[in-house]
Amino acid sequence: MILQFIILFISAFVAGVLAFTIPQWKEKNFKLILVFAGSYLFSITVLHILPELFGKTDSAYYMGLYVLIGFLLQQVLEFLSAGVEHGHMHHHGGSKKTVWMVMVGLSLHAFLEGTLLTQQPSLSGHHHGSETLLWGIVMHKAPAAFALVAVLANSLSRKWVFILLGLFALASPLGMVSSGMMLSGNLIGSGAMEVMFGLVAGGFLHISTTIFFETSPHHKFHLNRLLISVLAALIAILSEYSL
Repeated sequence: MILQFIILFISAFVAGVLAFTIPQWKEKNFKLILVFAGSYLFSITVLHILPELFGKTDSAYYMGLYVLIGFLLQQVLEFLSAGVEHGHMHHHGGSKKTVWMVMVGLSLHAFLEGTLLTQQPSLSGHHHGSETLLWGIVMHKAPAAFALVAVLANSLSRKWVFILLGLFALASPLGMVSSGMMLSGNLIGSGAMEVMFGLVAGGFLHISTTIFFETSPHHKFHLNRLLISVLAALIAILSEYSL
């Protein structure tokens, strides 16, 4: 758990710092990174998370409802974050209210997704590699941190940008640790964790599909994006079934 904590924090923090250190980064290249991350996120949700959730027979009947609620909940969180997690970086005002709404929306989602790393082995009893989830969260959080800094830098001093980036980078690790402590201390049961995992799975489906739609707004065929999507899916398949 300590190693996962460090990986989650450093990956997000370093990605945010890169937004400062790469002066000539191009948005089209960032979109390709998002496509890769979105494809991998969608793939591990379908290959790993959903089979585990629906494989738990005593909760499978209602699991679809939890996933649907999570999908809709992500729409609420994106109202706060204004879509920063999937590449909306240049459409925000510079007010303090906007800054805090973005921070709250992104951090709440990051905190929830950190709970996915709480229980190992898996809920349903099969033993797929947990690193697929870890790297899926990393590949989702890193572009989000980059975009967050790009937004915050327009309205805040560098000192405050780094402070808020640090808080965001801590959100997923804290979600993992706090849910693990509550579970081990019997403050919450396995049923509550399954509900939380269903909500996060729904959020992942919303984010990944939104990335696909928004990177091709006019429904034009882009070979490079297709190849990147296939590559990310193949990596997810190999990491999931080669263990």
